[in-house]
Amino acid sequence: MTEHHLQRPPAEISHAEELARLREHDRDPRPPGWLLSLNAVRRFILGDDALGISRKMVAPVAAIERMLVTLATGRGLMLVGEPGTAKSMLSELLAAAISGDSGLTIQGGASITEDQIKYSWNYALLINEGPSPRALVPAPLYRGMQQGKLVRFEEMTRAPLEVQDCLLGMLSDRVMTVPELSGEHAMLFARAGFNIIATANTRDRGVNEMSAALKRRFDFETVFPIMDFQQELELVASKSATLLAQSGISERVPEPVLELLVTTFRDLRASLQQGTGGGEMDKLNAVMSTAEAVNVAHAVGVRAWFLAQRSGTPADLVECIGGTVVKDNEDDRNKLQRYFEQKVARREGEHWKAYYEARHRLP
Repeated sequence: MTEHHLQRPPAEISHAEELARLREHDRDPRPPGWLLSLNAVRRFILGDDALGISRKMVAPVAAIERMLVTLATGRGLMLVGEPGTAKSMLSELLAAAISGDSGLTIQGGASITEDQIKYSWNYALLINEGPSPRALVPAPLYRGMQQGKLVRFEEMTRAPLEVQDCLLGMLSDRVMTVPELSGEHAMLFARAGFNIIATANTRDRGVNEMSAALKRRFDFETVFPIMDFQQELELVASKSATLLAQSGISERVPEPVLELLVTTFRDLRASLQQGTGGGEMDKLNAVMSTAEAVNVAHAVGVRAWFLAQRSGTPADLVECIGGTVVKDNEDDRNKLQRYFEQKVARREGEHWKAYYEARHRLP
């Protein structure tokens, strides 16, 4: 597989050169089954200027180190937080650095079944030969245990409880029972390096709450939104530039427009916003995350280039931000309009003025 023409290459492909450089210079001890040491994985995620390793996440060093220690001890890692805080990206980076493969992924949802997690059968072979290793079709969990790799379980709390609890044996005894087979094939024992990284967003609390038994087998780590404005701005700028390049656009979104975007998102996600009477205004129902900001910046660049062959403007931002903020919620529409009248109107600067004057383009 090559990166060319892939809409979104996995981390082990898009960062292949950096991973190879880290493996070449890695002299620290590695846990069994790991391709890199804990220090090298940390540098891969947080960056290392000396080795030319780019920073891929804005996160506290201590939090990344706790995650690595958890995975090295064999306990499952559960990443929780608000939607759009890059939990999935972090789990992908960890899997790519530790196992060299981020593709063993389970996507949680109401329709997921146990055989989509563990294994299913090739029914043509099953009918002709009966249950056999040749007829077994391994799912991500089976392959992860067999190959000694990390398995990613995205949005675990959206999966039914009985599906979640099928992980108990694999996390406790490191063994998967295959009752249809006999002899040595009836038990699959996990190889060194196997573990599970799960994610869950806090807005799904109560959908399918994890059982106490399953929670005991995970260490929980909260992934917080980026607190520093400059760090968030730099991240939105770099990620949107990458997306625009993949879309065949060499023009970047101008920094003043990105500043409008990031400031708007930070204002709208704040828990205390001043209403008309000076009181508090409720938070928006929409997810005003950094990931959404990157998507809006990408849309601004695409709109400006493909429709008018120019760089993005504040008016383009107004056109693109509505679909992220409003969606189908009338309350959020009203809050966004009040934000322009109460906040944007009072800001100084040419770009803020152009931003306010384009408010009629809001949906």
